[in-house]
Amino acid sequence: MRVRMVRVAELAVLQDIERAAGRWFFEVGMAEIAEDEPLSVGELTAFVEAGLAWVAVDGEDRPVGYLIAERVDDALHVEQVSVHPDAARRGVGRELLEHAARVAVEQGLPALTLTTFAEVPWNAPYYGRCGFVPVPEADLGPELREVRAREAAAGLDRWPRLAMRRTL
Repeated sequence: MRVRMVRVAELAVLQDIERAAGRWFFEVGMAEIAEDEPLSVGELTAFVEAGLAWVAVDGEDRPVGYLIAERVDDALHVEQVSVHPDAARRGVGRELLEHAARVAVEQGLPALTLTTFAEVPWNAPYYGRCGFVPVPEADLGPELREVRAREAAAGLDRWPRLAMRRTL
């Protein structure tokens, strides 16, 4: 598996990966999340233009997973990481996270952050195995606090959510 920058021509493929990966949420009673539309091509383009969008590709250079990020407070914040179910449980998500960690270090950032569902097995428990630890609400930086506020306003706090941080 190889990780490389996303090409603008692949953005619809990223949306397809997101839709396919979202289906897992039906299994845990989160139909609203499963049916949620991915970011628009325009929104994804902004991550590509910022140089903060990567895909994991198969042997034929086809994307099987992706990660988009942005700088939030003092960290590289993982906005989204998704793996197509056909490529699940093969280390794709972990490799994307490791790639983001290398980029963060290259940029002089001390950590990765993300927000996630606390009780979904492939969310917070998985990220914990990848070295992330929960960040108490009182310790959130102003920008990460804003991310959490936007998520709450969008209704995501209907299910327990938390911010996590991985020191690099």
